[in-house]
Amino acid sequence: MKKPKLSFWQILNMNVGFFGIQYSFGLQQSAVTPIYDFLGAAPDQIPLLHLAGPVTGLLVQPVIGAMSDKTWSPRFGRRKPYFLVGAILCSVTLLAFPFSSSLWMAAGLLWILDAGNNTAMEPYRALIADKLDEEQQPLGFQMQSFFTGLGQTLSNLSLFIFPLIIIGKTGSLPSWVYASFFLGAVCSIASILWSMSKTEEIPPTAEELAKLRSEKGNVFSPLIEIFSAIKDMPKVMWQLALVYLFQWYALFCYWQNSSKSIALSVWDATPMGNEEAYGQAVSWSGLVNGWYNIVTFLVAFLLVGLTKKYSPKHVHALCLLVAAIGFLAFPHIANKYLLFFAITGFGVGWASMMGIPYLIVVPDIPKEKYGVYMGIINMMIVIPMIFQTLSFGFVLKNFLGNDPRNAITFAGVLLVIAALLTLLIKSKVRKEYDVETS
Repeated sequence: MKKPKLSFWQILNMNVGFFGIQYSFGLQQSAVTPIYDFLGAAPDQIPLLHLAGPVTGLLVQPVIGAMSDKTWSPRFGRRKPYFLVGAILCSVTLLAFPFSSSLWMAAGLLWILDAGNNTAMEPYRALIADKLDEEQQPLGFQMQSFFTGLGQTLSNLSLFIFPLIIIGKTGSLPSWVYASFFLGAVCSIASILWSMSKTEEIPPTAEELAKLRSEKGNVFSPLIEIFSAIKDMPKVMWQLALVYLFQWYALFCYWQNSSKSIALSVWDATPMGNEEAYGQAVSWSGLVNGWYNIVTFLVAFLLVGLTKKYSPKHVHALCLLVAAIGFLAFPHIANKYLLFFAITGFGVGWASMMGIPYLIVVPDIPKEKYGVYMGIINMMIVIPMIFQTLSFGFVLKNFLGNDPRNAITFAGVLLVIAALLTLLIKSKVRKEYDVETS
């Protein structure tokens, strides 16, 4: 069935919900580590405390993807029910998070928050493949990159602005933490409700609907579907998995260590050694991370044109290399203003990471399994993160001198490797470009 063409504004409205999801993820990336520090976490505990994100992503996203493939409601659609459940769970947890009175309470709430975010986010990838044809898919996926940049920009700016205007502590945490997380709760549910009200899903054909109704599922059906899909997974997805191993390990190294790296390279401060200076560094890191997300939403649509002129894999490899250069320079910069130049490279890379890889693999995926395969792609993201959380504390302590600046350099090297591996991917030729992607 030929899919109807959507206007720019229809595609934008469809993806507004991604803004709220990514505001929440932005808080996780930039605010959770400082909160752990305020609650007394040791440096080599931080990777393990971040285990929630990758583990819930590994468990939740493929299961939700498989379930949404088998779902259809004339009133609510296929993917939208999962958006709503995830957004409600996310908003309630964001409201509760600032009331964490201990390190392990914060860690427990992070597990719940990640489960909500992953439930809401997974069907969004499949919705793009459901609604848009090959010509419009680049705009759809890069629109998600745009909202990723916008949502995470505002979350990081909140970490810079709120500490300036909201002084003091409430309970165990600074008062500005409450404002940032409460705003995130509002953004999460409001943006999802907007997209749901503005977007109609394409109903299944009579044959597809009959097949859905004839399939008798049970509690194990999503797991069976996942393992079956992995067994039949296209070769291009295995190649992307190898790229993701290095790419996402590197990103977790950056997110866990960026504020500490800035504190040492610019302020020569540590959380326990100079709490005031470290607080300034955390605030500045929010501004720096806000800038890379500004770059992301500024360049997201530029990449749409590049993927139509060149193959997605070449665009992605170049963006990874630009990000790597920024990471390699980052820990050696003592002038806080020059950090913005270094992190611009990551902004370009992040714009590609959130959209372009899906263009590489979608031509090889059967349409009736978009949901489960988008969930499996997320497994490729979170498995390296789990590996990082379990291994990097040892690596940081024994090979990198427990120095967060060395962790950022290490991340840059890993991105160079990921860029080279991207060039080895072989995928189907899409109609939009004239060059071979192999």
